[in-house]
Amino acid sequence: MPLFVLGVYDLFQRKHTILRNFPLVGHFRYMFEAISPEIQQYFIERHTDGTPISRNHRSIVYKRSKDKNSTHPFGTEGDLYSSKYVGLKHSMYPAPVPEEELRVTIGGPDCRKPYSASLLNISAMSFGSISSAAVLAMGKGAKKGGFYQNTGEGSLSDYHLEAGGDVVWQIGTAYFGCRTETGGFDKHAFRERATLDAVKMIELKLSQGAKPGEGGVLPAEKNNKEIARIRMVEPGTLVHSPRGHREFQDAVGMLDFLVMLRDLSGGKPVGIKLCIGRKDEFRKLCKTMIERNVTPDFITVDGAEGGTGAAPLEYSDSVGMPMEPGLRFVRETLREYGLRPKIKLIASGKIVTAFDAVSALAYGADLCNSARAFMLATGCIQALRCNTNRCPTGITTMDPKLTVGLVVEDKCERVANFHRNTLRAVRDMMASCGVSEPGELDESIFLRGKEWRHLGGSGVG
Repeated sequence: MPLFVLGVYDLFQRKHTILRNFPLVGHFRYMFEAISPEIQQYFIERHTDGTPISRNHRSIVYKRSKDKNSTHPFGTEGDLYSSKYVGLKHSMYPAPVPEEELRVTIGGPDCRKPYSASLLNISAMSFGSISSAAVLAMGKGAKKGGFYQNTGEGSLSDYHLEAGGDVVWQIGTAYFGCRTETGGFDKHAFRERATLDAVKMIELKLSQGAKPGEGGVLPAEKNNKEIARIRMVEPGTLVHSPRGHREFQDAVGMLDFLVMLRDLSGGKPVGIKLCIGRKDEFRKLCKTMIERNVTPDFITVDGAEGGTGAAPLEYSDSVGMPMEPGLRFVRETLREYGLRPKIKLIASGKIVTAFDAVSALAYGADLCNSARAFMLATGCIQALRCNTNRCPTGITTMDPKLTVGLVVEDKCERVANFHRNTLRAVRDMMASCGVSEPGELDESIFLRGKEWRHLGGSGVG
């Protein structure tokens, strides 16, 4: 009887053509659509498939986070004769593998409190886009491993401080955590938090790779009392992050703002995060740095392939420059203007494996940030539910029924393990290429599939 009633309803409802034409049976279409990511991942996906991160690369993160053997059997599954192939030139005379972790000191001529950073760190993820349990697990893992956690633009939360690790406080266009009632920048609120010992650096976010030029949205239903208190907004209200900063509109204003942030923080390193779009704007910024004799201590270059909890598809697919060309452009432009020695470069954009990190260093980065790799280490299964508040692993959800499954003390160990084992693999790859220091890496280290056709002539270099 219930099925008969449902079938009659399907015949007369006007919203779904499939159900009008195929009563009852049409519901299977919607059921399979709802679980299509799981069907794809568990039954169809091959080892080299899976986007944005392949099954093979997810597997290596899981193994390293669990301190298991991360070797791969039987040989490569990739097409080494593809013109898209990129590899590394190894040396007949490998260098010794450095036993100590390699670190980078960040702090330009105007910085009074330089910071010694790891080569691999946790990229920007806001409390609210990820759960309190995820923030704690990553933060405690960062403390164990001696690397930093970027707060994302959602501000410095109680959980970042409770974790006890090093923190980079990101300031976005909405000035969460340091904003006035009208959405402007509040110097006093900023100083109060920026001078905390846990905060090691300040990052001014200009744009995010996954959605450059697009402001974020905090839905009213997600804006609970805790998040509202941390972000300094009214609970239960829809909050938009503006597309750009209201405190400045040009390079001069931005550099003056950075100087103020550095002074208010007590002289800590300050930098900017951006995805490259219009090259002329970055060149103008470099010219202004020289004219005013002001430089950021670091620049984080995000790629258009960078991750996000939620973004318009058109932005993720079609706006901004990928990390590799963006990083190369920033490196060369800074060199052209004589600014490279003063500014450290941080690569941020789909860095998952040791090869990704070595490549970023070769393209000019001094160190790397990664978000999705650390999410995988925390238990993410790439369920593609980040924007629904229904993340099955309790990472990108605020639903307590789901976050309760994430055991912080277990996952923080995995975060620290992944960091340690990946950096060990980075040192191994560098040594195989005859290199002992990251600064010795450059683009001459790459082999590219398009070079194979020259083997009969002058060789591969």
